[in-house]
Amino acid sequence: MAKTKIAAVQMDVEIGEVVANRQRILEKLREAAAQEAQLVIFPECALTGYCFTSLEEALPFAETANGESANLLAQACRDLKIHAVVGFIEKDGANYFNAALLISPERIVGAYRKVHLPFLGVDRFLAAGHQGFNVFATGLGKIGMNICYDINFPEAPRVLKLAGAELYVLPTNWPTGAWRTPKFMLNARAQENHFAVVAVNRVGTERGWRFIGQSKIVDCMGDVIVEASEDKEEMLFAEVDLQESNRNKIVNVAGSYEVDRLADRRPEFYGAIASATNADDETQTTEAALGD
Repeated sequence: MAKTKIAAVQMDVEIGEVVANRQRILEKLREAAAQEAQLVIFPECALTGYCFTSLEEALPFAETANGESANLLAQACRDLKIHAVVGFIEKDGANYFNAALLISPERIVGAYRKVHLPFLGVDRFLAAGHQGFNVFATGLGKIGMNICYDINFPEAPRVLKLAGAELYVLPTNWPTGAWRTPKFMLNARAQENHFAVVAVNRVGTERGWRFIGQSKIVDCMGDVIVEASEDKEEMLFAEVDLQESNRNKIVNVAGSYEVDRLADRRPEFYGAIASATNADDETQTTEAALGD
């Protein structure tokens, strides 16, 4: 079965130095291509840095999804015959988003805008993504993207799985307090959704914030293929069978121990997940009904 060779680039980033960051990204693309990688993934805000103190400070470094950086990266992907995911701050009219750009050898495929924004770094000042969770069809397979904090909301990767995602890509900027996410969540999201997961964090210190690395590539069973250190730049490589993500029925013992995390769903009982109603209100309503 053909496998896709993926490179995860755990790197440091200089805040506000788009030209220098872009040059390093291009260098890493060439390095990954020399190792025959087909998809190269970079951290959240890899072009810009993250710890801006105001929207006004970040604005000069924002670009459109077909701006100068996007076009230079697209040209490199054409020349190298490679796919890439790169985090940046996207400008769209008067709005600014934390976004990840997906590029194929043929074109700029699209951008994902971070939906869930923590009160941290530049996310404090950006608009929340409003386009939902889309799966992008590429020559490699079907790719779904979230960014960093999004993974804390299991509905986000689940929607991508239900839309056919074979690979879940997560550019991140995890600081010290986020250590539980790489330790626990990545494997859980891969296993519960039965798709491969690639999470790419940065390292280094930016304005007092230390980023904790621990980038990781996990297969669709939730097993780690390869993971990075906490404090150094490195490039991870893994060969992943994306088609395996479509084989949702897992037969542990034929006829007596089989599971299918799509077919075994009971969505008729999941309505509260999509409700904006406070959970305490739901509980009180249920208790009142039982008391009648």
